[in-house]
Amino acid sequence: MALTEQMKIMPRRELTTHRPIEEPREHRFSPYEFNGGTSVGIAGKDFAVIAADTRLSSGYSILSRNVSKATKLNDGCVIATGGCRTDVITLHKNVNTRIHQYRLAHDDDITCTAVAQMLSNTLYYRRFFPFYAFNIVAGVDAEGKGAVFTYDAIGSFERTMYAAQGSGQKLIIPVLDNLIGYKNREQEKPELSVEETVEIVKDSYITAGERNIYTGDQVEIFVITKSGVEKILFDLKKD
Repeated sequence: MALTEQMKIMPRRELTTHRPIEEPREHRFSPYEFNGGTSVGIAGKDFAVIAADTRLSSGYSILSRNVSKATKLNDGCVIATGGCRTDVITLHKNVNTRIHQYRLAHDDDITCTAVAQMLSNTLYYRRFFPFYAFNIVAGVDAEGKGAVFTYDAIGSFERTMYAAQGSGQKLIIPVLDNLIGYKNREQEKPELSVEETVEIVKDSYITAGERNIYTGDQVEIFVITKSGVEKILFDLKKD
């Protein structure tokens, strides 16, 4: 029998297509979202100035132009926070609750330095699932001196003369290094008044707003002295 006839008689095998085996797909979920926001704090001789912008963003979208990121804790202390909006709300609510508990227990307002330590403890308690929130606390201490405290996400903090946190931090810190810290300058460092400090804060936010899309719309500026807290609003670019 010829070879060609044998090939006709043999049963045909079904052709199989081999597809590459795909790795199992993992559906990821992140509990965090960065909603922008820039906060600044500057301590003076007998006052402190703290500010935060009001733009709430998600990616390249502006969700709101009028969301406060600063909370007055008492007549001598204000906190400003940037980061995930839900964490900011929860953190400020927790801090406010503990301050009210202190007031009820001691029949007195908690000092700014005690608030700073309490906030550090609160953040460190959540270190394994931290608040996605970057804080500045400003106020007047028991001696009547201006105080500014800056934090990382898990509660490490330091007292400093000026600080910036949030999306515009890298743009504002060089401005403050030059005008407040007088880094690498030979001139004598001047003692700034409240008005001059407020103007520096405004200029800092104008600088950040030109280059950072998450900073804009309006700035809430809080001036803290021994007589109380004064709030100033300053408009920024809307785009």
